[in-house]
Amino acid sequence: MFDWQLRTRLIVGAGVLAQVGERARELGSRALLVTDPGIVRAGHAARTEALLQKAGVETAVFAAVHENPTTDDVEACLEIARQFRPEVLIALGGGSAMDTAKGTNFILTNGGPLPDFWVASPVRRGFTSPLLPSIAIPTTAGTGSEVQCHALIADAKTHAKMALGEKGAEPTIALLDPELTVSLPQGVTANVGIDALVHAIETAVTKSRTPLSLLFSHEAFRLLSASFALVLREPNNLEAREGMLLGSTWAGLAIEYSMLG
Repeated sequence: MFDWQLRTRLIVGAGVLAQVGERARELGSRALLVTDPGIVRAGHAARTEALLQKAGVETAVFAAVHENPTTDDVEACLEIARQFRPEVLIALGGGSAMDTAKGTNFILTNGGPLPDFWVASPVRRGFTSPLLPSIAIPTTAGTGSEVQCHALIADAKTHAKMALGEKGAEPTIALLDPELTVSLPQGVTANVGIDALVHAIETAVTKSRTPLSLLFSHEAFRLLSASFALVLREPNNLEAREGMLLGSTWAGLAIEYSMLG
């Protein structure tokens, strides 16, 4: 048995970042851009902010996301969000930026102090207030977080990773632009590619798989296995970059509709 409704609008192709202003304007007039220092250095954050402002979207930026974000990252982002009061959240980067944006969204819209929302159970559910709409713009091809309703956040003190999940927490829109992944170092491209491949394989063999999730698992593996070696040999090959990016997203959807082992 399965019950399926694709909840994230996917916009895929080289150059689709140019649509970010128009897409954000459909959701609100004030955007908080959540990203990390590496994306700033690559120039992607400045370009995204300029596109938003050109479309008339007032923008604030939180650019201090760390790899494997903790409650400290969420709290720092939350401070800016509470001051700025965004109408839409935009996550630009890898899974860490997207998880930080989701964590911020959970707390910001439900009005509680941060520590009260982190509990010992593996998955936090039961948020009561509607979440802000969001846009995910992945710059790595690995996590699939751009189509998932969960965020992984580590406790800054205990270092335990906790999953927060709620239907409706998945991004409203995902922009998959392979041009944004060209700047990835080869080692990072390889690491996140292996991550995506493992997602495709694990969702294919998990006992909780469904006929629907298997469609995504199989197509993810087909795209990733065909593109992986090529993207390492030819880092500027946009077709291979798009294959990795879309394969990662399909694997992310397989997780969303089956979970892992």
